Amino acid sequence: MGLYVNPDNTAFEMSRFSNIYVDKSMLISKINSLYRTEKRYICVSRPRRFGKSMAANMLSAYYSCGCDSEVLFSGLKIEKDRFYKKHLNQHRVIRLDIQQFLFQKSHLDIFLDKIQEAVIKDLKAEYGDYFEVDQYGLPGALKQIYGNTGKGFIFIIDEWDCVFRFAKERQEVQKEYLDFLRGLFKGAEYVELAYMTGILPIKKYGEHSAINIFREFSMLKPGPLAEYFGFTETEVKNLCEQYEIDYMQTQKWYDGYLVGDRHIYNPHAVTELMDNGDFQSYWTGTETYEALKIYIDQNFDGLKEAVIQMLGNGRCRINTRKFQNDMTTFSSKDDILTLLIHLGYLTFDEETQETLIPNQEIAQEFLNAIEGPGWGGGVQAVEHSSQLLQYTWDISEKGFADVVYLPRQNVNRPALLTELKWNQSAGGAIAQIKERRYGEWVSEYTGEILLVGINYDEKKGHECVIESIQEGVDG
Repeated sequence: MGLYVNPDNTAFEMSRFSNIYVDKSMLISKINSLYRTEKRYICVSRPRRFGKSMAANMLSAYYSCGCDSEVLFSGLKIEKDRFYKKHLNQHRVIRLDIQQFLFQKSHLDIFLDKIQEAVIKDLKAEYGDYFEVDQYGLPGALKQIYGNTGKGFIFIIDEWDCVFRFAKERQEVQKEYLDFLRGLFKGAEYVELAYMTGILPIKKYGEHSAINIFREFSMLKPGPLAEYFGFTETEVKNLCEQYEIDYMQTQKWYDGYLVGDRHIYNPHAVTELMDNGDFQSYWTGTETYEALKIYIDQNFDGLKEAVIQMLGNGRCRINTRKFQNDMTTFSSKDDILTLLIHLGYLTFDEETQETLIPNQEIAQEFLNAIEGPGWGGGVQAVEHSSQLLQYTWDISEKGFADVVYLPRQNVNRPALLTELKWNQSAGGAIAQIKERRYGEWVSEYTGEILLVGINYDEKKGHECVIESIQEGVDG
């Protein structure tokens, strides 16, 4: 047993016996089905706090021959799987967290050497009779061990992409790292299984695309692994019942991640809610909102307007296919929005090819990011629309809401102030807009404004009255 070769199960043990533990052990069954097949290379990308490291720790505890994990898996769903015992603690495992070798900028020039030194040191302790260190480094040592013993290794690598986040501008470091991965995995008979996790999908540079041997499961293409990263609706409902938390409020605050055909919750936010009982933002994503501001302030082809639209519960159609899987190569609004999907600030509807803000927690992060100069009345428009919505809820038993529409700059369209009524009158809706001085919320807007009163009558159907006011609203 070593730090990196055939590790113990301590990390998974801490998760398994925490106050809140949601059983994701059937992921093991999915991964077992890929063992020693042509599809044995797996890369899972998810935002931070979505359970990637916990899953990696679980797989390591399950496969590693350096520990006995039967007690940890007792009572979990995987225990009933017919292949459960076949692989339990039966494999040589190399477990790496790349971020542990990259916690200072100065490490960028040495981290690959340090990774190989650390793993070879562990290998020497257990398999020193089967190899000699040569110019081929870690891959050379592993080939010798495999050739002399006939047994390979399972690789479990967490934070595989931190190089691309930490060395954003140093492409030579990124390419050297990809060369290392290619040399470690491509055509290697000693690889029984390779499982990597990160935030970004795999970056490909021309000839370096040889690591496309990895099958990727991302926020855009989750495949059959969707339910194992993040909490499902059923799991959150069960937790809310157990901790006596309002599920509808939980859904409003933390639901909204569309992962394939499933709604997935951020596990970190949900567990914090269960522990604290407070509905608030527990977001601790890849970037702070200051970094989020840097991305959206680039304002490629109407990006700011798209953000305002999504803050108003709108959607934005995007093309995700041109994204270069890094944090510096941006040429369009779509590139920025696709990155924000991978970082967890947006979600993606695969059916409609649209992106949107998933929930109230993340909407708050966007509001924090866009406050300040350069956004004009955008923030005010969002806040005022929310106030109008709340005012309508407060006085309407049916829950109908007022709507404010402000056109984008340089677009020749009128602004709209809309009041919705139920079993009343459209004329009364117009009168309410004037009496309650809703026009003050768009006082900075100059141009044509349409007052729209809509009433829906259960027997007569709907009626609509529209009045046009030029250069602002009088009172």
